[in-house]
Amino acid sequence: MSRLAKKPILIPAKTEVSVGQGLVRVKGPKGELSRASHPQIEVMVGADGVSVKPRSETLETRALTGTYVSHIRNMMQGVTQGYSKRLAVEGVGYKWDVAGKILNLSLGFSHPVKVAIPEGLTVTVDKSLLTISGINKELVGQFAANIRALKRPEPYKGKGIRYEGEVIRRKQGKKAA
Repeated sequence: MSRLAKKPILIPAKTEVSVGQGLVRVKGPKGELSRASHPQIEVMVGADGVSVKPRSETLETRALTGTYVSHIRNMMQGVTQGYSKRLAVEGVGYKWDVAGKILNLSLGFSHPVKVAIPEGLTVTVDKSLLTISGINKELVGQFAANIRALKRPEPYKGKGIRYEGEVIRRKQGKKAA
């Protein structure tokens, strides 16, 4: 069994966890999240916190136990603190803006790129920085990765979309003869 699953997960203040009908629900000050539980994993809420145990000792259930502990911790952190990712755009003429639930990107293509913002995410633009925030860690990370994939940073001039603080390894390019 995973080391994470050996100790119960402490429930933060102002957070409620309930288990029933194959779902784990976490409710906190920022919102509510739910996740379907695997039939081979048993999730129990007690006085000391949430405990996750495998129903059988197979390799798959031992791996899933640690995964579900991480999912539940991420859900608890999401409904209490939330998650955010920041993206930076670099390049001449590269820009973005938010119009309602649509993110408009100008990335040097012959046409503007429009991306629908998923439900449950908040996207704000501040010059060359884009902040994606929400309570679901997977949704925030996946949306940020999808935006970055539209124009990855290139190694010669560093133009493109990158995470804030991400270091792009630069190549030297052609030398003059």
